Amino acid sequence: MAGTGIDTSILHKGAHSASYFDLSRSAGEGVEIVDFCIPCNPYFPTPEMFDELSRDLKNILKYYPSDSSSITKKLCSVLGLHPQTVAMANGSTELITWIDHLLIKESVAIPIPTFGRWTDQPLETGKRVDMFPLQERDGFRLNLDDYVRFIRDRGSRVAVVCNVNNPDGCYLPRRDVIRFMDMLGDLDLVVIDESFIDFSDMEQYPSVGPDAVIRSNAVVLKSLGKNFGLHGIRFGYLMANPAIAGKIGKALPKWNLNSLAEKVVFMIQEHEEEYEDSLRLLSRDRRAMAGELARIPGLTVFPSQGNFILVKLPTEWSGTALRDYLVANHGVYTRECGNKLGMTSQFMRLVVRPGRDVDRLIDGMMDYGRQFRVRSYEEPAETRRGWETPREEAPDNLIQYPSRRPGEYTARRAANA
Repeated sequence: MAGTGIDTSILHKGAHSASYFDLSRSAGEGVEIVDFCIPCNPYFPTPEMFDELSRDLKNILKYYPSDSSSITKKLCSVLGLHPQTVAMANGSTELITWIDHLLIKESVAIPIPTFGRWTDQPLETGKRVDMFPLQERDGFRLNLDDYVRFIRDRGSRVAVVCNVNNPDGCYLPRRDVIRFMDMLGDLDLVVIDESFIDFSDMEQYPSVGPDAVIRSNAVVLKSLGKNFGLHGIRFGYLMANPAIAGKIGKALPKWNLNSLAEKVVFMIQEHEEEYEDSLRLLSRDRRAMAGELARIPGLTVFPSQGNFILVKLPTEWSGTALRDYLVANHGVYTRECGNKLGMTSQFMRLVVRPGRDVDRLIDGMMDYGRQFRVRSYEEPAETRRGWETPREEAPDNLIQYPSRRPGEYTARRAANA
């Protein structure tokens, strides 16, 4: 396709990814941007739900919402939760902020790479952040026993685990997470961030929320915006015993949730079946997309249980150059991971999308790679990178991880959403 007209300098401003709105405003007339960066659910809400929201938009925007306790009680009635164990907020990042201010006193341990606010928020308030580096050779999978030993050696007072983890998509079985919480029952706090756990299809009931509320020091975070594909609404909640949930709830403003969030909460119960269908469709697309990405020579595809897939680019490729090329020439917006602690720009996190969008992504990546394919023809045969012979597609449950090289891990202090 012709150039999009997007000013790629937008992509180089700040530590966070550029907003979709900035890119849209910069795009040429009629250019459609396919978003592989922001991890939305492409199948939910349904078009009918958006129509319902549109019909009520005037009232949603015109009038004050109910207070947060009323909206929280409705959410709890829909999800079968006790209101005293839930605090609802304006996005999971607001909850991370209040957890840091109220419950993290000295130090916090966190595996990296992961969602950046878990490292950046406590660093900004002067806490000690003990970072446990996940290894590329292990597919960035967290070994909980090794992590507990690290926590004990460092004397960390708070421990955080993201399950499913962002950006690698690794999933920890529920029984292992429960054992982890019990091993650290003497800490000030153990946080399990389950913002992406609904996308996992490994277990029927993967959440440890019901187990956290009966423990003295455990908190589970949930992100409704990520689950429902509504990042713009900004709503999420935590589950904990009444003492912890009440402490966080009292710190939150009385009207911290907006009317659009209230409307969606009251719609959820009527559309539970559509939501479950969306998760099944996304699991199907995740497997198909991983297979398509595996066709790209030299690309490493990491198995995922999230609504995104982590890949490592071929040695010759640059993540920042590929990101800029895709958005400028194909209207495809991706997330390179150079500003994620524990990663480099050789890694990309690609959101799971339907097949027609994946075709556009693959075409763009193949176009970008042709420059290196041409170069390989000019090199002696023994130095070529193998573009002429595509590798066989591996089974879904198999992956060959590249070896870890000395000096590959570089710590950077940067925000990374």
